Amino acid sequence: MPRTLTVALVAGAALLTRRALRRRVAHSPLWPLPALAEPVSGRGRPAPRGATTPRRVLVTERTSPAEGVVQLRLEGADLPPWEPGAHLDLVLPSGLVRQYSLCGDPADTGAYTVATRLVTNGRGGSREVHELLQEGAEVGVRGPRNRFPLVTSPAYVFVAGGIGITPLLPMVRAVEAAGAEWQLLYCGRSRASMPFLDEVEKLGAAGGRVTVVAADERGRAELSFLRSTPDGTAVYCCGPDALMDVVVATLPEDRPPRLERFAAAVGTGDAFEVELHRSGRTVRVAADQSVLSAVRTELPDLAYSCAQGFCGTCQQRVLSGDIDHRDGLLTEAERADTMLICVSRCHGGRLVLDL
Repeated sequence: MPRTLTVALVAGAALLTRRALRRRVAHSPLWPLPALAEPVSGRGRPAPRGATTPRRVLVTERTSPAEGVVQLRLEGADLPPWEPGAHLDLVLPSGLVRQYSLCGDPADTGAYTVATRLVTNGRGGSREVHELLQEGAEVGVRGPRNRFPLVTSPAYVFVAGGIGITPLLPMVRAVEAAGAEWQLLYCGRSRASMPFLDEVEKLGAAGGRVTVVAADERGRAELSFLRSTPDGTAVYCCGPDALMDVVVATLPEDRPPRLERFAAAVGTGDAFEVELHRSGRTVRVAADQSVLSAVRTELPDLAYSCAQGFCGTCQQRVLSGDIDHRDGLLTEAERADTMLICVSRCHGGRLVLDL
């Protein structure tokens, strides 16, 4: 068989497969996805943010935009709109909840697009995505939510590290379409490991606005140029903590960057006590320990998932005490009497939880 005809037949078959998958989304009798089983502790407290019923979406396309990275197109019905900077909760088949930035086109209202890098020494979420979410798989999603919105500005500077390009890519597309001034510094271990590199370079080709720094070619990126950015320039950064720390340290204190971290920092602080009111127990939270870790020594079945302050599964009602909120999820109203015990701590020596 001639090679060109073989390629055409393969492409045609792939198109038919994607169309079949889309029909499954539109006519699925399982719509919407029932809530996945997630144990919830704490009678009488508000339902955790992570316990809302997820929507069902279908993986209709799976690609690899870089070494160790998979990109998923997730199609569904009546999907809520989103704006650049938003992220999505994936409720994985195991029940784990993981957050991924939306990196597709907000105008594509029938699908969400996410990309994730395999973290071999992680806690299992990325491995589950890579191994189980093949084309045709169904998965639950919650959101989208946006803690990293694109603000109106006369000029923009974007700094991306590796998979940190995912929330920034829709922003770059948006400011380019609007005719705004922008530049992007994109860093990575190697060009082969940097997702969406071809698209990024094409977007910035006309004005030389994209600088690519692959460590195996050029070493570390030079960030001193940030000091000379004009007043009013919005600086966005997403990537490893080390990269973001340098960006923060380089910019003047009165012009902080907008950051999207891969994980919320639990941090350290003074030790304190947590009283578990209904259980009649008290636990000591060490200076370098999370409340979640300490509480689970007494209540080992207590529900949690991301352990990074993103999903809301560990949200607990606080009966008394001064909460040191360190999450980016809860609303101001929720912060009045609840906390995410995986990351938040205590101002003072004691908290009382409704547990």
